[in-house]
Amino acid sequence: MLLIEEYQNHFVAYLEEYAVTKEPKNLYNPIQYILKLGGKRLRPVLTLMAAEVFDCDYKKALSAALSIEVFHNFSLVHDDIMDDAPLRRGQETVHEKWDINTGILSGDAMLIMAYQLFENYQPDTFQSLAKLFSKTALEVCEGQQYDVDFETRNDVTIGEYLKMIEYKTAVLVGAAMKMGAIVAGASVDDQNNIYEFGRNLGIAFQLQDDYLDAFGDPKTFGKQVGGDIIENKKTYLYLKALEYSNESDRLTLKQLFSINPEEIVSKITIAKQLFQTSGSADATKSAILHYTNKAFEVLEPLNISGKKKELLKDFGQSLMNRTV
Repeated sequence: MLLIEEYQNHFVAYLEEYAVTKEPKNLYNPIQYILKLGGKRLRPVLTLMAAEVFDCDYKKALSAALSIEVFHNFSLVHDDIMDDAPLRRGQETVHEKWDINTGILSGDAMLIMAYQLFENYQPDTFQSLAKLFSKTALEVCEGQQYDVDFETRNDVTIGEYLKMIEYKTAVLVGAAMKMGAIVAGASVDDQNNIYEFGRNLGIAFQLQDDYLDAFGDPKTFGKQVGGDIIENKKTYLYLKALEYSNESDRLTLKQLFSINPEEIVSKITIAKQLFQTSGSADATKSAILHYTNKAFEVLEPLNISGKKKELLKDFGQSLMNRTV
């Protein structure tokens, strides 16, 4: 098996071959733009890694990996329109650089292109990939809708929040790994277990993101620390703080997350203090560890070597120990 950086490099080289200039340019240039903006390429790397875990040449999984990446970026283009976001990875979003109509149409094309990539596989593999992809794509849309709904609700539960991040984020991580297993011809049990590994790791990853948004190092995090607090997002940290706080602190927190003051530094400071004193910060770290351990547990029945299981665990640990 290769190093993560090597998988990334091979994938980017494949992506460069794929993202060629086509007509009409106003449809395809925005697609090239978003695909080349960079990012961690986490999902396609997982597809390549999963294929090799099951003794398959990673090159056979490149089309499936690219499909996951094209779909992920399609969802970002449309999410940015919904959020009216000006920046993505430090650069102008597609709808800002072009316009909203272009963003919608180019995003639609990306969804179709993601499906097209499965045509590079034999019929049985194509069917399995497309079936998983359809299920996952619909769940991602459901997760996005839950996220939108939560913005105007004051009664979101921990269970609902976990379901939202599972659908919006984690199922795509699980699907990325299962696609690698499908291409490799792994057994159905192994496909399902590697999916569960990715899904649980995806939940832990998003909870870690919530935690880093509040308590990450501004020098390494890559985004504005406290962004979720500024935007009044009802994250796991916020919901746990409500659950654990006394009545006075609960009222303070609710009021804090109902306003948009000019002085954002004090808002962030007070919210972080309440996260810590309530025990919410520690509860979030415990939840991250819980889902990471759940991911590791489903590795045990996999029909792969102990060495490969350790490599997957090391990868999971590296995600949970990240600062960005």
